Amino acid sequence: MAIELGKPEVDGLAEAVGALRKWQREGSPMQLHPGDLGWFFRSGARAVAEAVRTWSRDGRILAVGLLDGPGLLRLTTAPDARRDEELARRLVEDVVTPEHGVLPAGKANVEAPMDALVHDLLGEHGWRTDEPWTPLRRDLTPPVEDPAAPSRPRIEEIGPERAHVFAAVLRSAFDTAAFTAERWHAMAAGSPYADARCLVAYDERDDAVAAVTVWSAGPGRPGVLEPMGVHQDHRGRGHGRAITVAAAAALRRLGSSSALVCTPSSNVGAVATYASAGFRELPEMRDRYRD
Repeated sequence: MAIELGKPEVDGLAEAVGALRKWQREGSPMQLHPGDLGWFFRSGARAVAEAVRTWSRDGRILAVGLLDGPGLLRLTTAPDARRDEELARRLVEDVVTPEHGVLPAGKANVEAPMDALVHDLLGEHGWRTDEPWTPLRRDLTPPVEDPAAPSRPRIEEIGPERAHVFAAVLRSAFDTAAFTAERWHAMAAGSPYADARCLVAYDERDDAVAAVTVWSAGPGRPGVLEPMGVHQDHRGRGHGRAITVAAAAALRRLGSSSALVCTPSSNVGAVATYASAGFRELPEMRDRYRD
């Protein structure tokens, strides 16, 4: 049966999120996670629906893509379809043809699991490999502890009434005015947030110093940190490590088998922070890009 490209309506997003949950497995390369869609909900459910693409055969979703900003498609497939040639060729055809409504003409990037046939086929179309990213993983089988921390900061799980605190830390951490309490409420209204938690760390003066959101894909599956940031006024004091350890503990309570995070390899400070929190580096991954 032919493969169909779809653009779900708001009420159809749950099916795409459900497929992504099922595809999260230990040992798989870093890939699009339901938490990535959950984080995108900060722009509203309609924006998520506009950004999601699905590819189905015989009624089964085989691939899900998220247009995460201008010219960037974050794409993954069902684990048993990574080397499916018919699917891969259809994905690439839709990606390289602007009229198909996936990526616009001009400069573009595609992120996909490193074992996907899509990488090889995009290479045949002249798409090159971009700068490397470093995925990191922490096993959540044993209890989560931070023996490096002489004193533990106070960690608060953020609810609706404290959304403004979380938003303020992220605005400072990423030097942007884009994230507001209203965006937190939009994110929390999305279905993926049922398996998510937002945490804020406070120092000894009770200043909010770091924040993180964790997303579970369900018990026994890997969860992710997206995003994590430290307030500009409180860097270099171990708060990034502390909030990352707290994030791993939160995912363990949600039943996650491991905690995953990914950062540009060039961001050596971030890689070091995650490593200090008990995360281990995985093989680097690279997008494919077209000038």
